Amino acid sequence: MSAHLSAAEGCRDDVTAFLRELVAIPSPSGEEEAVARRVVSQMKELDYADASIDAMGNVIGRVGDGATKIVLDAHMDTVGIGNAAAWPHDPFAGKLEDGVVFGRGASDNKGAVAAMVYAGRAMAERDLDGADVTVYVVGTVMEESSDGLALGYVLTESLEGIDGVVLGECTNLAVYRGHRGRMEMRATAKGLSAHASAPERGDNAISALAPLVAEIDDLHERLVADAFLGKGSIAVTKIECDTASLNAIPDACTIYLDRRLTFGDTLESALAEVGALPSARRAVIEVPRSLQRSYTGLELDLEAYFPTWLLDEDHALVRAGVRACEDALGRTPETGKWTFSTNGVASAGRLGIPTIGFGPSEERWAHTVQDQCPIDDLVASIAFYSALPKAVAASAPL
Repeated sequence: MSAHLSAAEGCRDDVTAFLRELVAIPSPSGEEEAVARRVVSQMKELDYADASIDAMGNVIGRVGDGATKIVLDAHMDTVGIGNAAAWPHDPFAGKLEDGVVFGRGASDNKGAVAAMVYAGRAMAERDLDGADVTVYVVGTVMEESSDGLALGYVLTESLEGIDGVVLGECTNLAVYRGHRGRMEMRATAKGLSAHASAPERGDNAISALAPLVAEIDDLHERLVADAFLGKGSIAVTKIECDTASLNAIPDACTIYLDRRLTFGDTLESALAEVGALPSARRAVIEVPRSLQRSYTGLELDLEAYFPTWLLDEDHALVRAGVRACEDALGRTPETGKWTFSTNGVASAGRLGIPTIGFGPSEERWAHTVQDQCPIDDLVASIAFYSALPKAVAASAPL
């Protein structure tokens, strides 16, 4: 057993108790204040060099003061619980059974929050293995509602000069290096209202967009695929209209599209593909924007475009992640990708900062009533994160 894993084993009971506490604190997107304060208090108890909450409500803890700066990021918010009766247990009880913690957010992403916080202490106790590295342990807000918005704020407003980012989203203890992007689009057509008893007197906006729905289904089949990230996709996810009543011809109709972006797809190329469809001539096609408000009251503009990102398998940060796993866990990890979107859309997709992922638990439990995190994964993740500074220093510059 490596020294990193041995030290992590010593944290087993404490990190388990901490995760159960975090699960017991409801923290839907935009309502993370209580869990943020709990994370800061734990960092201070573990003697972090600094631990605070920024203007958006993100937690930032610091270990070390070296030249190379890396961020360990896990988000503190969760989705809702949906139908409470569908859960086999209280989603906020932090149930512990057979070495697994159950409850909302256990996998996505509070398990990584707990592991990263305790890894910070492990790093400090080892003086980062002498590595000339600064590690920021970050708990971000609003990832579920606005992926990338909070981490982007941290990397541009709260911190500076960050060389690499490690995301704690579930990877089943593998090293991940990218995922497809996504964007939202809406297409709106205008028509002319009339009484439904004489539809020929009007111009039905729903009828104007109906052919576009079928054309979008056909477009999906023609989208390109990437050997690693997979195929792009597009789907109509919602239709709404403006109408005076159920016996009036609608004078406006809007369809909403979900577009998953593979390598090479961009906002411009995706808009152009939809705009080139024959029935799109009747529609105004745009990417929605909205103001997102954090629990601190800070409002930020968000465009519904979350870029694809992919780090080369031979990149220095990927090699550092592999080496950290070998040093800490005694095995060479698989390298892979997420199916879902992460804060990497900001760090790597928008800002071009090298980004990888390593986290406890599996994607398949996220957003389900079986949301869970194995305690063994928490221990392994602490060992991995604490081995990372030395591996990063050996691979620098990133």
